[in-house]
Amino acid sequence: MRLTGDWEAWIDFFAEAVIVTAGQAMDSARQLIDLANEDRDRISRLGRAAASTLRVHQALIERPITTSGWLVEKTGITPATVNKCLGHLECLGVVLELTLRKRNRLFSYVRYVEIMNQGTELPG
Repeated sequence: MRLTGDWEAWIDFFAEAVIVTAGQAMDSARQLIDLANEDRDRISRLGRAAASTLRVHQALIERPITTSGWLVEKTGITPATVNKCLGHLECLGVVLELTLRKRNRLFSYVRYVEIMNQGTELPG
């Protein structure tokens, strides 16, 4: 390129990359918003447990892979209540406990993470 001076082709190439990347980011953002709204609607039907569970859900949007300890710290909800909320979210299929331990458990907002990972897969 330095020798031929074909700057326009390079500018077109990078402009196209920016357009494609921006489109993918907008699509991911829409999917994340739709997912959060769908899950929020399902959580709202939990009855008395809904308020606390919605707070935990909101914190999971901020950090979709986290510990119950961080959720306690972030939400100000007691550990016992956070664990009950996580149980509700597991039953709804919103979160998955990754460690299979009794202590220092790690939870994932699975579908949220899947959307965030779209397009980052290694080629076949």
